[in-house]
Amino acid sequence: MTEAQTWVFLGTFATFAFAAIGLVSANFTRVLRAEIGGVHARIDSVHSEIGSVRSEIGSVRGEIGSVRGEIGGVRKEIDGVRKEIDGLRSEMNARFDVVNMRIDHLDGDVSALTRRVMGEHD
Repeated sequence: MTEAQTWVFLGTFATFAFAAIGLVSANFTRVLRAEIGGVHARIDSVHSEIGSVRSEIGSVRGEIGSVRGEIGGVRKEIDGVRKEIDGLRSEMNARFDVVNMRIDHLDGDVSALTRRVMGEHD
């Protein structure tokens, strides 16, 4: 080979080498962009799932608040029932006291009648 042919061969080889490097880098760039796009899509789907979880948490918080309100209502009703029971207990105790006094008076009357009938003297 002559010197000119060697230089043509080297120039052609360098051209093909640079073309191959360009093709490889272009393909690498395309693949990299596609993969980054896939990562972005996954991040967006995770972001939307997080948003739906947050909305579900918000609805659960609302339900918890309504349950708390219902529990407060039930507590008030229980307090009302307790007050009614306390009132009934006081009323029954008063009535039992009246019945006990009547029984004591009847006991005294029966004792007096028994003494009178049996003829006991004081």
